[in-house]
Amino acid sequence: MAGVLFEDIFDVKDINPEGAKFDRVSRLHCDSESFKMELILDVNTQIYPVDLGDKFRLSLVTTLREDGGADDGEYDPTDSTPNRANSYEYVMYGKVYRIEDGATMASGGGGDNQHSPKLAAYISYGGLLMRLQGDANNLHALEVDQRVYLLMKKLAF
Repeated sequence: MAGVLFEDIFDVKDINPEGAKFDRVSRLHCDSESFKMELILDVNTQIYPVDLGDKFRLSLVTTLREDGGADDGEYDPTDSTPNRANSYEYVMYGKVYRIEDGATMASGGGGDNQHSPKLAAYISYGGLLMRLQGDANNLHALEVDQRVYLLMKKLAF
């Protein structure tokens, strides 16, 4: 799908483990189902409440346009063009501010071909922060100073 940088389903494993820093923001600690990624994400829980054990689909995209065409980064509710945000419940727009190499993580017990390089991508959404960490192959499309949308939708189970 054009413009999609990353997508997976996450389970909320912990909320504010270091204590709440702000009244309207919670820091979620999550694990992904398909790619075994670790996510730490600040969410405005006054407008989008999240509970321990919730599952949600998270997508990182470069554009809200469903055809993958570039947009100007500003949401216009009067625009009738098909829009990815319509399929999600919570949307933030931010900037990748750091990509960090991590130590290699063992994915088996053996030689060097058993290790996958690990990366962590850091994105700021107007002060709400995110760290997505795991296998570098899943984060290769992210670049420092890149503008991205975060799209979230809770899953019923």
